[in-house]
Amino acid sequence: MAPGSPGADAPTKVGVIRVDRVALRGLKARGHHGVFPREREEGQTFIVDLVLHLDTRPAAAGDDLAKTVHYGVVAEEVVDVVQGEPVDLIETLAERIAQQCLKHEAVAQVEVIVHKPDAPITVPFDDVTITITRSRA
Repeated sequence: MAPGSPGADAPTKVGVIRVDRVALRGLKARGHHGVFPREREEGQTFIVDLVLHLDTRPAAAGDDLAKTVHYGVVAEEVVDVVQGEPVDLIETLAERIAQQCLKHEAVAQVEVIVHKPDAPITVPFDDVTITITRSRA
């Protein structure tokens, strides 16, 4: 079937995945993550960007918050994770954030970016980030 023709986007044997995205950018929280004692003692600001992949059609059809993800709740949960139990690596922090987001039934996949703009690096830099993508099993 030619692109743009009727039915071109219809599911095939493999299936067409239609996913909507809810993005939260620039969530800021202070955490005590890092491998160095100073990072653990003093803490620093971490910034988190999220993209939540979900089907928003049921929520839109009924204008019903219960059929989507409440991004205000997700934001609070992410801040709680960042402010919570310290870890050595931002990779671990990103994984914890992703797993928290996937606890929301509507979320099929999440992309997490953790920024560590005050990382203890001896040369000038703008930011250090880790980006992970996780899907519901």
